[in-house]
Amino acid sequence: MTDEFAVKYGQWALIAGASEGIGASLADRLAVRGLDLVLIARNGPRLNRVAAGVRERHGVQVRPVVLDLTDPDVGVRVADATGGLEVGLVIYNAGAANRTNEFLEDDLEFSLRQIKLACIGPVTLARQFAPAMRDRGRGGMVLVGSLACLSGAARLAVYSAVKAFNVNFAEGLWAELRPHGVDVCCMPLGTTYTEALQRMGVVYDPTRDMMPEDVACEIIDNIGNGPTYVVGETNRSMASQVWTVDRRVLVEMTSAATADFAGERATGR
Repeated sequence: MTDEFAVKYGQWALIAGASEGIGASLADRLAVRGLDLVLIARNGPRLNRVAAGVRERHGVQVRPVVLDLTDPDVGVRVADATGGLEVGLVIYNAGAANRTNEFLEDDLEFSLRQIKLACIGPVTLARQFAPAMRDRGRGGMVLVGSLACLSGAARLAVYSAVKAFNVNFAEGLWAELRPHGVDVCCMPLGTTYTEALQRMGVVYDPTRDMMPEDVACEIIDNIGNGPTYVVGETNRSMASQVWTVDRRVLVEMTSAATADFAGERATGR
């Protein structure tokens, strides 16, 4: 299994948002499959603990990169940290809001930070790593999303909007990169009981909450099931009531229409 997975995606995987919770569980699951890891997060002590634990348990190479993904030079810093590595799998797991104020109650910088983290960050990393994946004819990109993408909501105006961006961006990349052998998938989640929720005082509800380990396993097992894969059977059932059209069929239809339009523009018709 180690060889098969590494052959499909390459020896190195990058996880953005890896200091705890789902990101830390993803690191463990990928290390079990024999991949070496670049782990990114802004909390250095937590990130270094995760990196040390993964090395000790699985014997893989781990490069922790302490970095705020909203920094304007994030692309340059990630490029420096991964120089000389064939990064064939990128999982963008950053983008939590951690509070639910009405839009006008939040300061502008907080809203802009959400956009930088959940929109500019994944676009930057896609431009960084997708060209080489396309040229190699293999690779994968995952955007870990949220069911908030299904609709706008009071107190989640910006958060739901950036999560919808993740879905559409991943689906467009899937349509462009799939013919080149590169998997792209947005994976919306429901509530997952992480350390962040514990610090907020949220009480675990087994009827509602998924656990990070289960989410990580499902993500890794379904990287190739893009363009959008909702994690959790209950969540998929709920989302299907909103998304009545198969997302793959919808994206293929839309992509065909835009190709026709581009052809008309090129010929002047």
